Amino acid sequence: METPFEALTRLKKGSRPVIGCFPLYPPLELIHSMGLVPIVLWEIQDTVPHVQDADGHIQKYACSVSLCLAQLIMTSGKKLFDGLFFYNACDTLRNLPEILREGLIISGCGPLPIFRMHVPMTSSDQTTASDYLRGEIETCIRSLEKHYGVNFSEERFAESVSLYNRMRKLCMKLEKAVSDGRLPYADFSRTLMTINFLAVEEQIAFLKSKLADIELKKIPGAARTKVIVSGILPPPSAICEIIDQFGLRVVGNDVASQYRSYAKISKTGKDASFYYMHFYKNHFPCTTLLYAADRRIEAIENLVAERGANGFIFIGQKFCEYEYFEMPYLEKRLKDKEVTVLSIEISMDDNTAIETFRTRLEAFTEIISA
Repeated sequence: METPFEALTRLKKGSRPVIGCFPLYPPLELIHSMGLVPIVLWEIQDTVPHVQDADGHIQKYACSVSLCLAQLIMTSGKKLFDGLFFYNACDTLRNLPEILREGLIISGCGPLPIFRMHVPMTSSDQTTASDYLRGEIETCIRSLEKHYGVNFSEERFAESVSLYNRMRKLCMKLEKAVSDGRLPYADFSRTLMTINFLAVEEQIAFLKSKLADIELKKIPGAARTKVIVSGILPPPSAICEIIDQFGLRVVGNDVASQYRSYAKISKTGKDASFYYMHFYKNHFPCTTLLYAADRRIEAIENLVAERGANGFIFIGQKFCEYEYFEMPYLEKRLKDKEVTVLSIEISMDDNTAIETFRTRLEAFTEIISA
């Protein structure tokens, strides 16, 4: 199985320009439809052994997501990508384009074309917000056309939407296999991390192959304790494996790079502006989409109830303040519904603290199974 760095290196040698995208929910279908390969740069910690270059440009109290991205781009950006695409999210991420532009120059790598789009963080019911987003999409199209010498096609866009919808539906099927007990959560998380660094056509083929492999597996007894896992990033592989070892069945997740990314399937259409107005308005609530914050508590409570979970594991990334803003209130709401909650904070230096997390997960398992 390819590492993220190996997959990106292979894609860069292909015939289509590779666009590194950040944060999690860029207009992938639009970029793909214009003959480019969009790759969401998330879950790259294993590809970045240190962040010493990024430390010179970003404060120590910034999250590991921003530090790892900056390190990757400053040291390998020109080798792996033909351009970068950003839209606004938290305060740290929205300021990264300028930091990376200067960092690339200082490191001697040379500039990379950077494309930006602003997603209104107010209610999309406001007419001005919808009109503004339409203008942003149209500007993005013109910028990509001009830089790469390509033309936008409504027919190709509809085809790309169909491809990404297929991929998201396959992710839902794979998640169902975890919920049914036919696939360990650790295996599921590794699979989604792997496909994240593939072109969408490869993602579909990989997921179909994975689903075929587990199709004939028997479903274990339903006695395993049901939990929901949440976080801006999935748990590290070692923690995923501990969750599986302790007999905790992950019947659903609220992980940004997992369920939040594929939970909503938008309707196929040729009008890119209308598609993305619908896409962002109806996206599963995420802390990186500020206008969706008011819907998050209810959405998570519904997810817990629908999946019959009696436990909730929150994996917090150190310094990711948006996630922590809602957690105290969410924890209270879940406990009021007799759902046991475990909050774990992960930092870049916690690979040596796995046994500490094991102890906490063991105690959580004993409480929830009592």
